[in-house]
Amino acid sequence: MFVPRPMAVLPVGIMLLFLGQASVDAEVFTALCDMEYLVHMEKDLVESLDQYIQQEEDKLNKIKTFQSRIKEVSQMAMEEPSTHLHHPVNAYLLVKRYTRDWPLLEALVQEDTAEDFLYNLTKVKESFPSDEDYMGAGKALVRLQDTYDLSTQNIAKGMMGREIAAANRPELGYTKSPELSSEDCFELGRLAYIDQDYYHCALWMEESMARFQPDPTSDLTKDTILDYLAYASYQVWLGEYGTQNNIERAYQATKELLRINPEHTRAINNMKFFEKEMEKSQNLVAPPKDEDVASIERGEYKRDLARDYLPEREIYELLCQAEQPDMFNITPSRAKHLKCRYFTNNNHPRLLLAPQKLEQVFDKPKMWIFHNILTDPEMKVIKDLAQPRLRRATIQNSITGELEHASYRISKSAWLQGWEHKVIRRVNQRVEDVTGLTMETAEELQVVNYGMGGHYEPHFDFARKEEKSAFDPKEGNRIATMLFYMSDVEAGGATVFPQVGARLVPEKGAGAFWYNLFKNGEGDMLTRHAACPVLVGSKWVSNKWIHERGQEFRRKCGLSPED
Repeated sequence: MFVPRPMAVLPVGIMLLFLGQASVDAEVFTALCDMEYLVHMEKDLVESLDQYIQQEEDKLNKIKTFQSRIKEVSQMAMEEPSTHLHHPVNAYLLVKRYTRDWPLLEALVQEDTAEDFLYNLTKVKESFPSDEDYMGAGKALVRLQDTYDLSTQNIAKGMMGREIAAANRPELGYTKSPELSSEDCFELGRLAYIDQDYYHCALWMEESMARFQPDPTSDLTKDTILDYLAYASYQVWLGEYGTQNNIERAYQATKELLRINPEHTRAINNMKFFEKEMEKSQNLVAPPKDEDVASIERGEYKRDLARDYLPEREIYELLCQAEQPDMFNITPSRAKHLKCRYFTNNNHPRLLLAPQKLEQVFDKPKMWIFHNILTDPEMKVIKDLAQPRLRRATIQNSITGELEHASYRISKSAWLQGWEHKVIRRVNQRVEDVTGLTMETAEELQVVNYGMGGHYEPHFDFARKEEKSAFDPKEGNRIATMLFYMSDVEAGGATVFPQVGARLVPEKGAGAFWYNLFKNGEGDMLTRHAACPVLVGSKWVSNKWIHERGQEFRRKCGLSPED
């Protein structure tokens, strides 16, 4: 028997933000800097709404004053209707009210006080986020929930990332957030439902139920939430990693739904079906392990991440959560090579005057951090130049060679050339000075701002042999990467290397450098890295990808990776 799905209902918690048409870009959520204008725009709309409410209240007060005055006279007249008009003043006032006062009231009632507000609203509607932005924002929260192992309860309480932020960068403080309402949680669950992500749909419907309070201004009801919860739990049970707990939860939700609405046809039919399925599954399912029982008692849904990803995914998430797996602990013999020093690159003239603070942070592969390699004024110029030109970041399809958008890379980027500003030329020269590599074949300076839950899942910077038309042969492959961090991040946003367990935390003004290729030209597979989702804060980076050609006498070739 097929359990019918509940009908999708229109969002109940969305007001002004999604009344308008889709924006032209439809990718506001992919860069936080592009969302800042929405805060200012909403402030203006709220002020315009305040004015409209004040005008309506003034109008209503005038109507009440008129009503009070007329009512008093009318009551006086009705005491002696036959003799009231004998007095000439009463007769005059009655005629006056009909010829002057009532027409004035009619004009007042017909007065459109909403005109200014509607004009202001219409004027900015084209800049509103689109439904795609709404879906992207919801998926971003779910991504953060998974990557950082956050509970729906903590997210709903606005506690996202507080523990991680406290552990990593306590000096940065916290960005506050209001608690999510039952409607907010319902909307997140509904978005997951539309995306056929029934696991997260069930989690958020549970939270919506826990927070539900009757509200006469809302269309959301308990039976609507329970309807979604029952169906989502059933779908989780049907999946490869469903448990007995899921079908039992579907049954309990349906039972509660029928208690509230005994005439609910779908629930009546589903109840009989769930009872039969529970009976069958109890005869087939092996006794659960102790940890599974504990999980069921806590009302948790056990999820196996290996369903969708290789073990690399789990290591990636552990590193993002600031946990280093035991297998990656650096031995003392390796750690002794990790040192800090002032660096002049063999007494380079410019570095003799201004040595760089260099720290080797990893040995295999070798990774270095240049502390304070960029100044605040330089970073401001770079951001100001890039922001108007930010566009959704793309990846190169390894089969077709075409550039395309991907869900595993959420950010916006812009490219800056040396001729545009002296600061860009200065940064390019500084990269050449500290690395000893020529910038003649290097790519332009790429500037990136990450959006809601912005991330870039594990990838290589260099092109592998099987990739089609990755780079121009005249420039060669990407031999090295210089990654500049142009902002601190409250929580999340680390650069992690799952193959080796390395983790670089964003430090404003610092630059991370590593070689992508061995001296024999082969790619170093250990440089596979990822940008963890930004949990709290805004992450700005820029990077310089340096290519092979022109480096022949600067980084001499070898015959093997060990050279």
